[in-house]
Amino acid sequence: MTASAPLLELAWRLGLVAALSIFLGLAFEETYKRNDRTSPGGIRTFPILALGGAMLYLIEPRNALAFVAGLIAVAMWLYAALQVPSPRETGTSLMVPASNLLAYTLGPIALTQPYWVVVAVSVVAALLLGAREKLHGLITLLPTDEVFTASQFLILVGVVLPLVPDQPLTPLASLTPYQVWLAVVAVCALSYLGYLIQKYVPFRNAALFPAILGGVYSSTATTIVLAKQQRDTHAGRPELTAGIVAATAIMYVRLGVVIALFNRDVAMELAPVLVGLFLLGVAIATYEWDRADKQKAVSNLDVAPRNPLQLQTAAVFAVLFVVISIVSAWTKATFGSLGLFAIALVVGVTDIDPYVINIAQGGVHGLSLGTLSAAILIAASSNNIIKAVYAISFGGFEAGRRASISLVALAALGFIAAFLYAMHA
Repeated sequence: MTASAPLLELAWRLGLVAALSIFLGLAFEETYKRNDRTSPGGIRTFPILALGGAMLYLIEPRNALAFVAGLIAVAMWLYAALQVPSPRETGTSLMVPASNLLAYTLGPIALTQPYWVVVAVSVVAALLLGAREKLHGLITLLPTDEVFTASQFLILVGVVLPLVPDQPLTPLASLTPYQVWLAVVAVCALSYLGYLIQKYVPFRNAALFPAILGGVYSSTATTIVLAKQQRDTHAGRPELTAGIVAATAIMYVRLGVVIALFNRDVAMELAPVLVGLFLLGVAIATYEWDRADKQKAVSNLDVAPRNPLQLQTAAVFAVLFVVISIVSAWTKATFGSLGLFAIALVVGVTDIDPYVINIAQGGVHGLSLGTLSAAILIAASSNNIIKAVYAISFGGFEAGRRASISLVALAALGFIAAFLYAMHA
């Protein structure tokens, strides 16, 4: 490395500071100085502040005393500037002094941290400045109870999860509290994503989207909701049948994602079958959708799931996860693989996620990938059978017949694939 290399590096970092502070100044002026030029800060002030902070840091980088002195001076200047009443503003936003102070700190950040840090800070700050009205609009868009629930979820993920012990709960299974809570977080987060998209993102001319996103949330719940709509049609609507089958097709994608989060080997082993069943489900749903009379068809399949981040839902999932894990381990130790398959048939009647994640996490030891894959497919196929029952019981035989037949067909293929996996295990 030549002697000029450090100087070139310094010049590059200072140039990056100047460019990013100008970028931040543009965003600031667009929001806070369009109607009032008296607000401190902007496209000229921010580069001066950023470069001034960098120079003061370079004077004495060990304790950064010069930089701290400059920070105090900037804070005093901002205080004095903001005391002057503005003729056009009734109040001063905290974003104004915060943006100036952030611009002042960009210099030391760029000089001491990797490039991506200062770039990320500048871009996020600019986005927050530019999205002022949209972010304030969220106040009227999001109900208070959902904001509160999401806050609880963030606490459980960012605070509780790292503190949960990673030691087995019982000698009956290798399950740990950390694994239990990680499973709860993974499933709730995936369901919540589908819930938010379904509820708050408008999809014009995409009538199947609610059913598809309902499959991300819960294909069983979506089946029940659409089957109840079928009941009022007596003869059955093809578009509702398409929605039920589409939700189950998405279930296979959801299963693949959940399994891959915990065990890539099992996910890769199951991938061909899950993809095949997904494509078959899509083909059936497309055929049913094309059969629909577009003049009389439901314009938008109404599927409104409950918020999956409710603590009651998480608690029920955690209890099911622990119980199923212990029962699966005991059954496998007592009856071998056949016992595990029997449990898979039973859990399909309720929620298969705790069982599937337990299998993927290695909750049952000493089994081959083929056996584990077979158990997961049995659970998914059993769940399809119960959804076929729901399609008829909630929608009526005539109205729910086609959806029920399609779900049974997908279940039968799943059972066949599970048998082949078990035979070659």
